[in-house]
Amino acid sequence: MQAATTGMLRRLYGLLWWLALPLVLARLWWRGRREPGYRQHVGERFGRAPSPSALPAMPTLWVHAVSVGETRAAEPLIDALVAGWPQHRILLTHMTPTGRATGAALYARHGARLVQAYLPYDTATMMARFFKAYRPQACLLIETEVWPNLVAQANARRIPVALVSARLSARSLQRGLWLRGLIGAAARGLACAGAQTPADAARLQQLGVAPVGVTGSIKFDVVPPAGQLALGARWRRQLGRRAVLLCASTREGEEAAILAALQAMPVDLLLVIVPRHPQRFDAVAALIAAQGLASMRRSALGEAMLAPQVRVLLGDSMGEMFAYYAAADVAFIGGSLMPLGGQNLIEACAVGTPVLIGPHTFNFSVVTQDAIDAGAALRIDDAAALLASAQALLGDAAVAGAMAGAARAFAMQHRGATARTMQMLEPLLAPLRHLP
Repeated sequence: MQAATTGMLRRLYGLLWWLALPLVLARLWWRGRREPGYRQHVGERFGRAPSPSALPAMPTLWVHAVSVGETRAAEPLIDALVAGWPQHRILLTHMTPTGRATGAALYARHGARLVQAYLPYDTATMMARFFKAYRPQACLLIETEVWPNLVAQANARRIPVALVSARLSARSLQRGLWLRGLIGAAARGLACAGAQTPADAARLQQLGVAPVGVTGSIKFDVVPPAGQLALGARWRRQLGRRAVLLCASTREGEEAAILAALQAMPVDLLLVIVPRHPQRFDAVAALIAAQGLASMRRSALGEAMLAPQVRVLLGDSMGEMFAYYAAADVAFIGGSLMPLGGQNLIEACAVGTPVLIGPHTFNFSVVTQDAIDAGAALRIDDAAALLASAQALLGDAAVAGAMAGAARAFAMQHRGATARTMQMLEPLLAPLRHLP
């Protein structure tokens, strides 16, 4: 009875996907106005793959990393798979052009051992076409990406699916429980999951995932690249002697609040804003101009020294976040001033940059609180408090230095998630070393 109900729900879910497809494609085309990558490789979103002659004749391990953060976080895991399964290629899928571009740059060193594609829309037909084209022997989903038809198609082919570096917020759990007939079946279809925290593990178990272990976040294992640190040091020299407040991965509504606070508060610092989504670069530039603030784009900086009258530098580049953190004296992590759940502060801590974080961090509640408890981060309530706290911190070298040291120590002590994840995956993946 339960299987029949689940099948019916999955068919209804697939029907809703087909009905929504005109709107989905229209949105894809609309987003492509500012980010052309959304208009490229569209066939892949329907499960179409390159011809067999275009792919190396190798068995495949599939890793799904939805966007930029997950793609960067997957680096130590992908390196471990490349080294441990030398006869396999890695298929890396994404849902965003920025994630795909990040993967292309980050994993170019693996050559033909790694191929990229967009994840198809989650209908049975498109997923079946995708599985037939790529024939993956295992699927590893990063963080939160559990799709009902993806899991069902994998289960039907006896392909193990694991959720790694998994996180599940209380809000997401409630949505999953409300749709337990659909999401619960997908959760039960996972071979295993490695959770970031005990709280994530408990929520995953409540959703129906088993077995679940606590392996930690693989984002802690990403080492800041030496080239990015050198680039950040060069930028720091170009920015002059002013203190630098970085507002990283900001979301809509946050930049306007921060810029208004900057106008109202006489602080002697350079504000660097890096929006999370590149399609918003021009909109944020317009917000800065509307405030009458002298500004420059990172893309126009070149090798020159930043003019002293410039008050805001717009970070309009992708794949350079470690460099931005290295150039900053203190960093605010975006998505947390508004009720959006926040972004991850691990990269800032790994560089040793003191962190300020807003009140809304439900997507990363445990790691954020742990960083605060470790003395690596401070919680602020609003944009005015952000600037006031930054100014106070920048005026006290001893406190700022202690926070920087605590941030590095916090990042170091949580490393090892990749090794724990690979240990969890060994029973699933070890037999594949001997399969054609």
